[in-house]
Amino acid sequence: MTHASLARVFFSGFRARSAKENKISKIERLFDAAGFYNLVESGSLTAIKVHFGEKGNDSFINPIFVRPVVDRLKKIGALPFITDTNTLYSGSRHNAVDHLQTALEHGYGYATVNAPVLIADGLRGGSFSPVAVQGRHFSEVKIADAIVEARSMIVMSHFKGHELAGFGGAVKHLAMGCAPSQGKCDQHASRFAVDAEKCMACGMCMTHCPAQAVSWENADRKPYAVINKENCLGCGECLTVCAPKAVTIDWRVELEPFCERMAEYALGAVSGKKDRVGFFNFLMNITPDCDCAAWSDVPLVPDIGILASSDPVALDMASYDLVNSRSGFAHSRLTTNFAPGEDKFKGVWAYTKGEVQLSHAESLGLGTTQYELVEI
Repeated sequence: MTHASLARVFFSGFRARSAKENKISKIERLFDAAGFYNLVESGSLTAIKVHFGEKGNDSFINPIFVRPVVDRLKKIGALPFITDTNTLYSGSRHNAVDHLQTALEHGYGYATVNAPVLIADGLRGGSFSPVAVQGRHFSEVKIADAIVEARSMIVMSHFKGHELAGFGGAVKHLAMGCAPSQGKCDQHASRFAVDAEKCMACGMCMTHCPAQAVSWENADRKPYAVINKENCLGCGECLTVCAPKAVTIDWRVELEPFCERMAEYALGAVSGKKDRVGFFNFLMNITPDCDCAAWSDVPLVPDIGILASSDPVALDMASYDLVNSRSGFAHSRLTTNFAPGEDKFKGVWAYTKGEVQLSHAESLGLGTTQYELVEI
C-alpha cells in the first residue's frame, strides 16, 4: 500500500433495535466487509491475538465477541487458536500457567470461544524467534514463536489510553502483545527515577517491580524508594502503580523513541504474513489505562463502535479520530480536552506523543494514516 492511497476502515456503531443489529452480528458483518475470509486458507493455523486482561481488570474484550471470529475462520476451514504473550511485569499473566488460569477466569474457555487457548511465547517467555526489520532502532526484533509460526492472524484490540504510549490500539497490540519479555524490554528501554519529596513509602513500586530494582533510602528518617538504573528493565510498572506519581521519567527524551521502537516491533510481528493479517478495534470502555492494570477506571468518552481493517495504522488513526471527536466525560480521569475535536488522551497524559507510533509505522511501510471510513 502506498501512502498516497486511502486504506478502507469499516465501522459499525452500537445502536441496535433488532437481533440483526446486535454486536455479534456486527462483528460478523465487519469480518465479511473487510474481506478477512481472503486472509486465511483451509487448514492454515491462524492466531487470534487478544489481551486476556489482568486480574481485577474488566475492560478487556469480552470472549463472546471473539467467538464469531473463530466460527467464521472455522467455516473457511482454518485452524484458529487464541493467544497472548506473557507479561514483563509480575502479575497474573507473568508465566503461562498463571496466564491461562487468568484467561479461563475471564471467560476464555473452549465452551465460550470454540478454540484452544495457548500462550505464544511458552511457559516463561523463552519461546521466540529473531525477525529481521529495517528500522531506526532495530535491525532485528524478537517475536513469540506461535505468532511467527502461524500462517495468518486476526488481531482484536481494545482501544484505550496508556500512560506511556498515549493510547493503545492495533499497533501497540502487535508490538507489545506479540513480543516475549525480552522483546518488551527492548521496546521500553526507558529508565525511571523517584521524587523523594512525593514518595509516600507505600512499597507498591517495590512489590510490582519484576527486576527487584527498587530499594529504600533514608530508612532512619523519612524513607523513600530508589530505583537502581542498572537493574531497571524500563517496563514502567512502577509508574502505573505509584499513587502520588512520585515515579518520574524525562518525557522530552524518552517518549518518541519508545513509540518508534513499538512501531518497529509491530512491523516484525506481521513479517512473513503479507495480506494475511486482519484487525479489529473495539471502541468501548475507553479507559485511561491499559488492560494490564489490575483495575478499570471509568471511560473517557461514550462507547463508539467496532472497526475493522487490513491496515493497522489506518485503523488506529480512525479510532484515534473517532475518540477525539466525542465529548469527554466530566467525572473521568480527564483533566482537560473535554470538547469534541480535542485530544482526549493528552487530556489525561499531557506529555504523551501517541501519534508518533502511527507516523513512524507509516514511514516503515506498516500502513497509512490516510483512510476512508466505511460505515456498515
